[in-house]
Amino acid sequence: MNCPILHSLLLISVLVPIFPCTIHAKSIIEPCISSDSCPSLLSYLLPFDSQLPAIAYRFGVNISDILATNSIDPEALPSINNQILHANSLVKIPISCPCVEGIRRLMSTSYTVKPADTVDSISLGFGGLVSGEQITSTNGINANNPLMIGQKLVIPLPCSCFDNNDNGVAAVYMSYVVQNGESLEKIAMEFDTTVMDLENVNGFGQPQVDPGDILAVPISGGLIEFRTFAACSSTNLNWYNQSLLVPNGSYALTANNCIKCLCLPRNLSLQCLPSGIGDSCSHLQCKDSNLFIGDQYVQHTATACNITACVYRGYSGRKILRKLLKSSNVQCPGNHSYNAISPLASPSFNPIEPSIALPPLLSPSSAPHPSMGIDGSNPRNNQNFNASSNGEFLGHISFSLYTLFLLEIFFCFFF
Repeated sequence: MNCPILHSLLLISVLVPIFPCTIHAKSIIEPCISSDSCPSLLSYLLPFDSQLPAIAYRFGVNISDILATNSIDPEALPSINNQILHANSLVKIPISCPCVEGIRRLMSTSYTVKPADTVDSISLGFGGLVSGEQITSTNGINANNPLMIGQKLVIPLPCSCFDNNDNGVAAVYMSYVVQNGESLEKIAMEFDTTVMDLENVNGFGQPQVDPGDILAVPISGGLIEFRTFAACSSTNLNWYNQSLLVPNGSYALTANNCIKCLCLPRNLSLQCLPSGIGDSCSHLQCKDSNLFIGDQYVQHTATACNITACVYRGYSGRKILRKLLKSSNVQCPGNHSYNAISPLASPSFNPIEPSIALPPLLSPSSAPHPSMGIDGSNPRNNQNFNASSNGEFLGHISFSLYTLFLLEIFFCFFF
């Protein structure tokens, strides 16, 4: 029986599983010339059940910074350390994005090789933010220099700055790994931005993404008067010797963890108040008043309000700076009528909805992700969405191939 077509199909059926079709994932590369760093974020989709201390250790960040970035009350710290965060939960990892050899990337994260580790399993442990090929290249792993148990590896991670600016407003950029079944439209909707903004940021030639692609996504707080507001900045607050940039919908701890500054959704101003968790926190009360940082006294008049507020003004020489501000005949703050309401009286005060829910945790498809959101002259217009191998997708023998296979057998035996 001479069946050349059958032989060819048999050969294809053997070769397809052996030689998979490799698709190189794309990621943006942001050139840089300065040695400064900027606040940035990593979107970490947990590959397996994890505890918060293990996540913090993996990325070399403080637990309190992860709590702040994900809008979890710091007073939950003692209990959350023992909580299991389930696989497929989305956790934002705060990092400082440096300029390394002319490119924005993080090279300070390390990993110690364990028994049974491979570069691909290590890549999986970092949620696809780094590929096995990148780990191999960065660490000079080859046949003569194989992976060794106990070896300390450098893990190159993506990050973006773009001058912390998105269409003229303060922004923090998050490196996001595209998941199976996601489109640019879905990602834009999920993070409250637009397809056009994502295209401009990432230098797309066409609005198409593939699983494993890494996007730079500007954090936004929703649309206000048709503009996307991405973060709260202390730039216009005249703080002494300190600056702060907080993604909208989260908070940051400052002044030796004594002060918590919130960036409320749909609000561009920072609201700073005592955190309730810092050690040896003093100078929280404004001089010549009974108001503490974050307190305000509202006096209603016939047509407006007079407001006295104790505000945070920076941190210097281990001393918390604050100032008493008085405003006359201004618009009353909503319909509230209150006097000297102190955040110290309600230490659990946290108006922000957490993006990491405590057990049971939600999957990314159902969990409420934090909201996300550059100017035509911005340097990002010169960036390239480049290919870097972040994953492989095995080719599968299609149903039609097997159909042809069965037909060929039929013809070979009966004709």
